[in-house]
Amino acid sequence: MPPPDEGDSLNEQLAARDEILQVMYWLRGEELAKDVAANDLTRWMTVDAMRIHSLLVELAEARLVEPVTAAESSAARFRLTESGIKEGGRRFADEFADLTKPGHFECADPHCECKLTGNPADCAHQH
Repeated sequence: MPPPDEGDSLNEQLAARDEILQVMYWLRGEELAKDVAANDLTRWMTVDAMRIHSLLVELAEARLVEPVTAAESSAARFRLTESGIKEGGRRFADEFADLTKPGHFECADPHCECKLTGNPADCAHQH
């Protein structure tokens, strides 16, 4: 990994890389964008396009994203690799775990009787 830019701590650099992977994973999952240019990500991040582009290049060197050739655009575009999808998904899940985990007394077992009947009283895990 290259040294951080002036005024950019290593933690900030790693956090921005994580955020890029998370945003790209989310955009892909929501079918909003399979590939992105740095300018596309400025809508979702508080990092300028030039810095995002350099981070995308670093992520490409780490084989988490790959460049995409786009005939109609001169801007460099990138998409997640298979490794990037896994890493972005893991980081996205970690970041939003508190929002996506089952609520108090909510069963997380998809094969539980309560899921089949729709009746929380049938949950084997609550007894």
